[in-house]
Amino acid sequence: MTSIDPEGPTAASPADLPDDVLVVEDDPLIALDVSETIVDFGVATVRTARTVAAALQLIAERAPKFVLLDVGLVREKSFAVAEQLAIRKIPFVFVTGYSGDGKIPAAFARIPVLTKPYMRDALRNALRAWRAQT
Repeated sequence: MTSIDPEGPTAASPADLPDDVLVVEDDPLIALDVSETIVDFGVATVRTARTVAAALQLIAERAPKFVLLDVGLVREKSFAVAEQLAIRKIPFVFVTGYSGDGKIPAAFARIPVLTKPYMRDALRNALRAWRAQT
């Protein structure tokens, strides 16, 4: 788990972005790149988790405002995290490098999907859409 918590007046998040984002991503380089990009957007707090257990622990400790949830983690799928997010009404998007039908359960069909590789603008748009899910 990694936490990027900038301090000072620049830590304020723009009004159209969540101020606390959890990135659930098993690839440490991707997680670092995404986290740094999100901080560059002006998001105050970005936390990362590489496993379902770590993500569930972070959510239990402090519910994030928004989650970027990689579907396929090293040896597991992240749907248990998605279930907790849905129960807690925490907005999220799935992130996946796979395409095609049948990858995401029907219960989550309404959840937006950000397909890897994605551009910086697509990531920013996913973050901006967080209020629409609340």
